[in-house]
Amino acid sequence: MQISPYLSFKGQCEAAFRFYMQCLGGRITAKITYAETPMGDQVPSEWRSKIIHAVLNVGEMVLMGGDPIPERYDAPKGFSLSVVVDDSAEAERIFSALAENGTVEMALQETFWAERFGMLVDQFGVPWIINCQKSA
Repeated sequence: MQISPYLSFKGQCEAAFRFYMQCLGGRITAKITYAETPMGDQVPSEWRSKIIHAVLNVGEMVLMGGDPIPERYDAPKGFSLSVVVDDSAEAERIFSALAENGTVEMALQETFWAERFGMLVDQFGVPWIINCQKSA
């Protein structure tokens, strides 16, 4: 069994997944637009180029997402995506990249459990936690 987060975007799924690919590495292994589906002619013309389903593989993790039609979109709430790394420099790099044009909720810093820990909401409205554990 595999459990993977599925993110909803307000029309920016393609931009978000390209951004995440740059920040986190990995590769986009699927990207399907509404126009490429049997229901392509049933959505507004300006929505046909939007993403109905995308997949980003980063290591063993799979992140999926899409652009629901506007009346079905709900802003993310009640969760955060957590990135755990072994290197504080990598934590700094990822945090800085994801924070670009976003909102830092807790600056990346040392805590009693982590070399680096921080929280942010990225430019697409997705909440993230970056954590670099202290060495044992």
